[in-house]
Amino acid sequence: MHIKRLIERFLRDQGLPPTKFGRLAARDPRLVLDIRMGREIRPEMEEKLRAFMCSYSKRSDAQASHRQ
Repeated sequence: MHIKRLIERFLRDQGLPPTKFGRLAARDPRLVLDIRMGREIRPEMEEKLRAFMCSYSKRSDAQASHRQ
């Protein structure tokens, strides 16, 4: 899946604001807004974002199962 679409789906599924995602994933609160405006993502950054989303989802799943 294209990284832009993947990020948008991730934000929706996690209920995460775009600025918080950018800050946590890349220390750049404007990241998502810039991507929406046409910013190109380099392969290294795409890899970093994908890894962040994967680890964040696993962390969220672990926290949810721990609460039950």
